[in-house]
Amino acid sequence: MSRTEPESAESSAESSAVSSAVSSAASDTGFVQRLAALEPDLLDTVSRVYGADAAPEVTRALVEVARAAHAARPAELRALDERRLREPDWFQRPSMVGYAAYADRFAGTLRGVGERAAHLRGLGVGYLHLMPLLTPRPAPNDGGYAVMDYRSVRPDLGTVDDLRDLATTLRGEGISLCLDLVLNHVAREHEWAVAARAGDPDRRAFFHVHPDREVPDAYEATLPEVFPDFAPGSFTWDEELSGWVWTTFNDYQWDLDWSNPAVLRELADIILSLANLGVEVFRLDAIAFIWKRLGTDCQNQPEVHDLTRALRTVARIAAPAVLFKAEAIVGPADLPAYLGVGEHAGRVSDLAYHNGLMVQVWSMLASRDARLATYALQRLPQPPSTTAWITYVRCHDDIGWAISDEDARAVGLDAAAHRRFLSDFYSGSFPGSWARGLVFQHNEQTGDRRISGSLASLAGLEAGDPQAVARILLAHAIILSFGGLPVIWMGDEVGLLNDDGWADDPDHAADNRWVHRPRMPWADVEADPDPHGITSGLRHLLDVRRSLRHLHAASPTEVWDPRDPGVLLVVRRHPDGPLLAAANVTDREAWVAADVLHWLGLHSDDLVDALTGVAPDLHDGAVRLDPYASVWLHASPSVPA
Repeated sequence: MSRTEPESAESSAESSAVSSAVSSAASDTGFVQRLAALEPDLLDTVSRVYGADAAPEVTRALVEVARAAHAARPAELRALDERRLREPDWFQRPSMVGYAAYADRFAGTLRGVGERAAHLRGLGVGYLHLMPLLTPRPAPNDGGYAVMDYRSVRPDLGTVDDLRDLATTLRGEGISLCLDLVLNHVAREHEWAVAARAGDPDRRAFFHVHPDREVPDAYEATLPEVFPDFAPGSFTWDEELSGWVWTTFNDYQWDLDWSNPAVLRELADIILSLANLGVEVFRLDAIAFIWKRLGTDCQNQPEVHDLTRALRTVARIAAPAVLFKAEAIVGPADLPAYLGVGEHAGRVSDLAYHNGLMVQVWSMLASRDARLATYALQRLPQPPSTTAWITYVRCHDDIGWAISDEDARAVGLDAAAHRRFLSDFYSGSFPGSWARGLVFQHNEQTGDRRISGSLASLAGLEAGDPQAVARILLAHAIILSFGGLPVIWMGDEVGLLNDDGWADDPDHAADNRWVHRPRMPWADVEADPDPHGITSGLRHLLDVRRSLRHLHAASPTEVWDPRDPGVLLVVRRHPDGPLLAAANVTDREAWVAADVLHWLGLHSDDLVDALTGVAPDLHDGAVRLDPYASVWLHASPSVPA
């Protein structure tokens, strides 16, 4: 056959088959190499949890899970594995931005989500987190977090094939799919719980079951209540089980007993099965609660990190494209461990929520003061360079005022009084407040009140405050310049307000968090894509972020002491030079002091504000900030003649 003749269909098929065979062989070689490199670490990790005697058998079982999953992994996903191994920082890059939504609220079905991929790409989204979509128990189901079947999809959203097709569509658009995986508990209707109630001793051993109140009472002496209003206590009597079963969240959510290695094996198999459908990131829900220890609050125990490391190691062997994201809404002292500290550094989760940053953004906006935020953020160590924070302004959940007494005292505040102020302010009851939120879970004993509400309504757009849009953009500027992987909550890009009809659905009437989970009003969005100027402002911030190598998540973040108490100062170190992100959290004029520029070496003619593209106006060496304005200052590289 001459070089100019078209290749026959048979030749093309043969060539494709040869290529696939070569790729498969290379992938199999990679699997063998990864197994050889990582199996000793897996054995050591398992030994710390289950003991040296049990560890070899547990490790063998996990390796077999990995081997079977790799053998079943589609060629396209094996190719993705190899690409991710070559580009391990893919999720840390400044071009990466995430988006989070409920599939049905965003686009009705999984197919509908795929049809709206253009909206996501228009924002530059490279990571899509869809809220719980695996089959839950019938309502009530804690917003989908009471999973009845990990291996099927909610029927109203579609099928497993639809999930696979969506992951494929998104991957073609450069978007990685993230799903929730609930690790702490399953629904009472899950097949494991059904079998336990039917008398299966192996499945009964998947749960914490006690015949009387002696052990539950001993644990509850130190256990906090997660939902004191409608789910008091941490144990529930089940007549069919003839025992008290551990139920941290709701009586229909049964906590799994991770001291049983069979639970670890089952969850590893579930993760890899979903990964083979194309899921790239797993949000490990309620991860902090999975290990129980008498005399503690049963959160953040050391075994949590070993178990996460074991799951991650199994995934790295079979499907190295997979990332883990820890849903650990915990105090500052406990948070770094979810990304790995000491011997776990970089070997636990790849991503973790920076809940503290979110809380401090809202605290700064209400108090018009950056000093508490500065102190609290300075106390948090740098994450391992191979990991990243998830930074965000809003999410599906309520806002809990996680402000420690120690942090508050350090800046001269009474922590309880400040938390009361924030709840009053964001519920709209504080004089002069522009926020329109709802109180969620008022704890009469502690006085704690959490807040529900959309970003736009909490920032003053619902109240018609003229500075609401500036606040919304400022909040996004802070999370975009802090480092990590910033995630936008559905509708925040167009300024969706609280849903007035949130309680019309009887299944939602007792949970006002649905006020900030409205359906995406596509007809309105298409008729007027940017009614408030939020979308264009956000796109500008994202475009600038993509151009700044300083904002790679591996670059360290420093929070500097404020000169003006209303200005948050964040410095990103990079070989290109430092970047100073300054945010005025007040409704007055503020300044970036000259000495800050001098200390950073930015007091030069090359100084430029990346957000405007021009040099800022200097007054006696200081940079002026308008109310709720931000600047991203760096030295412009010299242009060769």
